[in-house]
Amino acid sequence: MPKRKGRRTKAQRKRELRQRAGMAAVGIAAVLFVLWQSPWLLLGIAGTGTAGVAAWLLWKAHRRERAGDRTWREQDRRMELERSMTTIDTMTWQDFEHYVAELCRRDGCTNVTVVGGSGDLAADILGNMPDGRSLVVQVKHYAPHRTVPSGDMQKFVGMAFNEHQADIALFVATCEYGKAARELAVKHNIVALNRNLFGSWNSGAPLESLLPLSGAGGGMPRRRRAPRRRPEETA
Repeated sequence: MPKRKGRRTKAQRKRELRQRAGMAAVGIAAVLFVLWQSPWLLLGIAGTGTAGVAAWLLWKAHRRERAGDRTWREQDRRMELERSMTTIDTMTWQDFEHYVAELCRRDGCTNVTVVGGSGDLAADILGNMPDGRSLVVQVKHYAPHRTVPSGDMQKFVGMAFNEHQADIALFVATCEYGKAARELAVKHNIVALNRNLFGSWNSGAPLESLLPLSGAGGGMPRRRRAPRRRPEETA
């Protein structure tokens, strides 16, 4: 069995501390001697340190300025969106239907037709997406404090696919959706744009980018429907 090393004595610990202190003093003295013999090196180190501190301060100031600019731009965007939505709220429901049709055309939809009115079978706008898929739109111009009831969504779900053979069923509202209406939209693959998502569409977001989202505004995933085949295509 190896012999256990004995503990260091107090005198040995003091001697080791003195040795370490001496080595540190020699190192510091050597550095000071080199700097004394080479003043340009000392000036270079001091200059480099000063430049580094100045660069760090400038970088911090730049970051603060960029953060402030982003905050200002976001506030300005929100104010502009609110002003725009205020204008939307003053429209009649007929004008709003035509306005939504124009947004569809803006994003490349074709054959866009406003068909809202009595006997519209729960469709206010018909058309085709840029890739050819059929599009059916239901529009509700409600006051911002209201919510879309489940009855409105039930009617649209029942007609969009069965009656109009929609590939994309889009429900646009100027308010929020009630819980039951929102759940129906997600369950039956309805693209339900609430007030916030419509505001994004109105401010420039393309319709195609909004298709995966739901009326909850949180990006609920949707299944992508394949274009329906016409009878002559399957023959």
